[in-house]
Amino acid sequence: MSVPYRIDYGIEPIRADFLARARMHGLDDQQQPVEYLQAQGGEPCRDVLRRAQPGEALILASYCPFSLPGPYREFGPVFILRDASPVAASVQALPLAPVVDYFKDTLVLRAYTASERIVDGFVVAAGEAEARLQGLWERDEVAFVLARFAGYGCFGCCLRRAA
Repeated sequence: MSVPYRIDYGIEPIRADFLARARMHGLDDQQQPVEYLQAQGGEPCRDVLRRAQPGEALILASYCPFSLPGPYREFGPVFILRDASPVAASVQALPLAPVVDYFKDTLVLRAYTASERIVDGFVVAAGEAEARLQGLWERDEVAFVLARFAGYGCFGCCLRRAA
């Protein structure tokens, strides 16, 4: 798939209210208690968009990237660092190898409208993800894209077109 020009987008950070509630009050998006654990190494940390190092303190909690009620609204497990990191995640492009090995070899891209209705989705090799994403941005109805981990289907990050 060739794209004549690049449409700029950014990664929307995981919601600050979720991070604060999980870290300070121990509750997730379903008002359930979070789980505290030590990283085995390799867990995808959604707040910093990188894999955890062995021994890092983590929180496992249920997260919802949607804001509207409806049939596509879903909750799923995410890992975040127990304490906020002083190093901000890069939010300029998909965190893919060789720069960051966050998604590994394969990921899922799901495109949604502003009313949070799904309009497209597919499994894609990491090397083809940028071209497929650019193709989605060419569609006027696509307001945001959720990138997910292929194996477990978990939320990886939310991508929005640049203003």
